[in-house]
Amino acid sequence: MNLLIINGPNLNLLGKREPSIYGSETFDDYLSKLSVEFADDSIDYFQSNSEGDIINKIHSDGFSVDGLIINAGAYTHTSVAIADAISAIQSPVIEVHISNVHKREAYRHKSFLSAVCLGVIAGFGLDSYRLAIEAFKKTV
Repeated sequence: MNLLIINGPNLNLLGKREPSIYGSETFDDYLSKLSVEFADDSIDYFQSNSEGDIINKIHSDGFSVDGLIINAGAYTHTSVAIADAISAIQSPVIEVHISNVHKREAYRHKSFLSAVCLGVIAGFGLDSYRLAIEAFKKTV
C-alpha cells in the first residue's frame, strides 16, 4: 500500500510544542517506528506550515496514492480550500488529530475536512496515525 501523511502548521514542532497535549516524541521518530511496523507499505511524509503548499501536495499526490492521512492542524478548522482540494482528488483521505479536539477549545470542534474524508481519528496521540493506516488496510 502506498500512503501519504500530510501534517499542517506547527506539527513540525512535535516533541517540543506543548508536550502535555502532543507528547514528547518527534514526528520523525514516530515515522521511523511506523516504517518498521508497516515495512511492506510505502509511507511518504510531507509537512508544511503553508496552506498553499498543503493544497499543492494534495493535488500532486491525490490521484496516485492508495490513501492520504492528513492532520491539517489549525487549518482543519479554517480551510475551505483544503476541503475543496480533498474533494477534488481520487485517493481516499482520513483526517487525524493527536489530541481529542472535542475536549479542547470550542473553535476546534468544527472541521471543514471531516465531511470530505473517509473517516476521522482523534485523541489517541501519535497512535492516531497508526490507527489510520490500519483503517486503510481494512477498507482500501
